[in-house]
Amino acid sequence: MDIAVLSDIHGNYEAFHTCVEYALRRNIKDFWFLGDYVGEFGFPQRTMNLLYELNERYTCKFIRGNKEDYWLDYEASGRTLWSRYDSTTGSLYYTYHNLTDRDLLFFKSMKIMEEIDLTEKEKVVICHGSPASNRGKLLPDDEKTYEIMDSLKADIIFCGHTHIQREFVHNGKKVINPGAVGVPLQSMGKAQFVLLHEMKNVHEMKNVHEMKNVHEMKNVHETEDGYKEEFISLEYDIERELENFRLSGLIEYAPYWYKVTKQLLKTGSVSHGVVLSKAMELCREEEGECIWPHVPERYWEKAYKSIFED
Repeated sequence: MDIAVLSDIHGNYEAFHTCVEYALRRNIKDFWFLGDYVGEFGFPQRTMNLLYELNERYTCKFIRGNKEDYWLDYEASGRTLWSRYDSTTGSLYYTYHNLTDRDLLFFKSMKIMEEIDLTEKEKVVICHGSPASNRGKLLPDDEKTYEIMDSLKADIIFCGHTHIQREFVHNGKKVINPGAVGVPLQSMGKAQFVLLHEMKNVHEMKNVHEMKNVHEMKNVHETEDGYKEEFISLEYDIERELENFRLSGLIEYAPYWYKVTKQLLKTGSVSHGVVLSKAMELCREEEGECIWPHVPERYWEKAYKSIFED
């Protein structure tokens, strides 16, 4: 069994569709999704429809990310906190109001982690942030991460949330982050995910050196119990996805969120969280306090210019 592991789509349909088409060409029929399905891009129903289609045609597992909690919590809270034209919450407002009851029920049905018997001997955990919290982070050289790894019976933990593609080992156990499909960091604008290959299928793999836009064969690593993980990075039509921002009206909904997204898609260097933190810092300096989500647009503008234009 070969498996595609994808995380953090964030509604980037062009990136998602490119990754799925590539996986299908590699004869993948099993998909693990690690959460954060929509949230940054226009026309989220296109992403949701592709997820539903894959779930109907193939074997899929779905984990609930922190973004899914955003929509569910907003629904439960009375839908009053977010604003239509605001860089802090405009993207959230737009996405929520383009979700359906079916989508919310789908998110509600998801677990935040699942244990899987990959082989008779090898156990895997899939989660979004960490096995305990979809807002957690499993980071290398972090004692809390090592404590979590030691506490689990699983040999491998697949997690997302940080948007950085990487793996690391501790006491014989491995954490694999497939990176982000939709808004990856440190990827030079490429959509990222992981293919997990059962060893008996590896001899059927095509020459990776000849595959367009894919990392070299050195990015395929063998696990001790007969699986290889292959880290994938793919080019896709970024300009077409950015055009969807304009067509959907999201540029007006969240002006500086769009600007950060555009920079992030092209360079993969600065996250939305970094710019938001700077905007809140500038707000506190001038006004004494700044409580999310009430961050005036002028501080977004100052933060953006200080990071990208100075």
